[in-house]
Amino acid sequence: MDTKQDTAAIGVLVSGPQDRESYWQPVPANGHIDVALAPHIVGMEFPFAMGTQNVAPGGYVREHTHEENEEAVFVLEGRGRAVIAGQEHPMEPGTMVFLPRGVRHMFINEGATDLRWVWLINPNGLEDFFRLIGRPRQPGDKVPVNFPRPENVLEIERATVFGAQPEDQRRPEDL
Repeated sequence: MDTKQDTAAIGVLVSGPQDRESYWQPVPANGHIDVALAPHIVGMEFPFAMGTQNVAPGGYVREHTHEENEEAVFVLEGRGRAVIAGQEHPMEPGTMVFLPRGVRHMFINEGATDLRWVWLINPNGLEDFFRLIGRPRQPGDKVPVNFPRPENVLEIERATVFGAQPEDQRRPEDL
């Protein structure tokens, strides 16, 4: 499965929110992501990707790992919890999370508003996953009705930045 986009030339990039790729996300997150930086947007010597993610109230990012990637998350808005290697941690504005390769984690929105964070992944590839499972989003779009993940989501995960799905994958209601 070819998941990558062409690499852009190395250079300086300054962009605003209106310039970003944006994708609605399927269940269970039910929010949207914006891609601010990735190698197909601006070339890089050491490719990484960065953007924002909004998870709707009651939504969550399922438990997963990244075998080849390090990830950082900085919470901007909302309230929830991170479950990292089975340990629960509150998520609120100002919370910083760093995840080395291979660490199981999930993020749960327990608040009444979107849980929003900045994400950074090194090396890149998460932006490809979001594009392949999501639906294009334009400024001013109405929030769509919740929609399912693609039937081949596990293939997309393995072709991008995700480790194998844990056999004992936890869900928020299991915690």
